[in-house]
Amino acid sequence: MAVTMNDVARAAGVSLKTVSNVLNDYEFIRPATKQRVQDAIAELGYEANLTARSLRSGKTSMLGLVLSDLSAPYYAELASRLMKAAARHGYRVLVEQSDAEAAAELGALHGTFRQLTDGLLFTPLVVDAEAIAARAGRKPLVMLGEHIVDPRFDLVTMKNREAADALTRHLLAGGRRRIAVIGADPGESAGTGGLRLDGYRTALAAAGIPYDPALVAPAQWRRDTGAAAVAGLLDKGVEFDAVFGLNDVLALGAMHELQVRGVKVPQDVAVAGFDDLDEARFASPSLTTIAPGMDEIAERSIGLLLDRIAGREPSVQGVHVEAGFELKIRESAP
Repeated sequence: MAVTMNDVARAAGVSLKTVSNVLNDYEFIRPATKQRVQDAIAELGYEANLTARSLRSGKTSMLGLVLSDLSAPYYAELASRLMKAAARHGYRVLVEQSDAEAAAELGALHGTFRQLTDGLLFTPLVVDAEAIAARAGRKPLVMLGEHIVDPRFDLVTMKNREAADALTRHLLAGGRRRIAVIGADPGESAGTGGLRLDGYRTALAAAGIPYDPALVAPAQWRRDTGAAAVAGLLDKGVEFDAVFGLNDVLALGAMHELQVRGVKVPQDVAVAGFDDLDEARFASPSLTTIAPGMDEIAERSIGLLLDRIAGREPSVQGVHVEAGFELKIRESAP
């Protein structure tokens, strides 16, 4: 026969209400009483009926996280940090992969996934603000990334433009004057790629160096496309003395291709990235990159979402947070 809350209460010598308060982390319980209940739970092997509890309280102690592609190293590392930050507050994270498909992004805003979670961390890449506003419902929602910047929504992001400016200035300070950018479109002005390209252009202008669209190579943000983009520049005879990959995997792919072609890094061409993935430290040579405040992004987004869930954030309009960044100078672009 299954152990019940009544069994725990009798074993601990407390009321049923006290057992309930302990299970729900009620703060005004004497430590000794709480310990007796926890000891009884452990001894009897009691397992709480979380479904019934969530129906009574309206809370699941679960947060939703929607990312486009968990195989992307940045998203994988961010998801890990978000889960750890949530766990420190007694929450678990349910992850949904959208594959950057509109139906999947919109589907995460309602239905079973939304019902199972108390709030949502959302990284949309396809749907627009109006579509989200129409389907967001009443449960709290915090945006991650740069795709949607709208005063109606809470947002936690990074300083893309400023960080790209700082990295480009570092390459210029090292004597590089022909800096290729991998992963952007010359005409792009919005989104992550557009913001980082704008930071690059700002640094060039400050140094009095003309912007050359021939140095900008569009590419999907993967290793193989980073390598292919650099191969294309080399095959076209475009001269460059540095490569700025708009994320680390692009930069690592580019660095591999340069080495295969006999181009020395950093002697002939310096290489830098963006994200400070764990892999960047162990590349050969180690990769100069931007650390975009991933831990701060995780802590601030979880904290903001939990404040909204608990009603501690009184602001009606969205709160916008930009995490700080750090330039990590390593062997590929000293």
